[in-house]
Amino acid sequence: MIVGQAHREAIRRISGWTPESFRVVRGGYTPAARYLVRNGKQQAFVKIATTLHTANLLRREIVAYRSLPEGTRPRLLGYDAESVNPILVIEDLSEAIWPPPWTDDRVSAALAAIEDLHGMRAELPTFDAVHGVDVRGWTCVQADPTPFLALGLASADWLARALPALIEAENACPTAGLSPTHWDLRSDNMCFLSGTVKLVDWAEACLSNPKLDMGFWLPSLAHEGGPPPEAILPDAPEVAAWVSGYFAARAGLANIPDAPFVRRVQREQLMTALPWVKRALRL
Repeated sequence: MIVGQAHREAIRRISGWTPESFRVVRGGYTPAARYLVRNGKQQAFVKIATTLHTANLLRREIVAYRSLPEGTRPRLLGYDAESVNPILVIEDLSEAIWPPPWTDDRVSAALAAIEDLHGMRAELPTFDAVHGVDVRGWTCVQADPTPFLALGLASADWLARALPALIEAENACPTAGLSPTHWDLRSDNMCFLSGTVKLVDWAEACLSNPKLDMGFWLPSLAHEGGPPPEAILPDAPEVAAWVSGYFAARAGLANIPDAPFVRRVQREQLMTALPWVKRALRL
């Protein structure tokens, strides 16, 4: 992707210095443009919105960067939230180590960083404002079980027997809370740099239930060779139900045009979340 003169000038204005090189950074789950920019002395990571959807996400992410103290999040170098295509400039994390593999020390460090986040104070929107109110996954599966059953992870007979208990447990799990939460905790959104844990991609951040935020990470951690969810959140059947329901209601849906890899990741998370809730509720 060629960086236009307008974007070059905006990056210079926002960062306060003139980049001499622009390297495209591949990856990510949305079509936002991502660059590593450098001159002889400085370097930074730049994310630029390219669609209406990515513009909305980037504006939310900028709110999180402005609200949260530096430490768990990368250093904020500049931003433009007012343009049609917002721009975020943060510290370069090219030298960071990204899991997996997950060692005991890395798991412990990540848990400590997440708990630090949950103990912070920040002016963030509520869960409902960011994620909406109609998010009970097993209730959605009850209304239309076809996408979930098409995954082949459970039979129709099992689902019919299990749904009452799943929905009851899911409804017992509050999403509301006063803690800053990330709500997209996965290995591709956390790294290790100079002895610290950095969390990235803050577009889903909100004030919410910290236990649920933690539980949302655990299926992917287990899928990547980490400990089983109940080793970190024992006696949390309501969290297991909510998290598994979220993925059960979405993993079998059609791909998202702006984020085509999301469904694959959700299927991977469901593969560990579903056994978790089966164990937790003895289903």
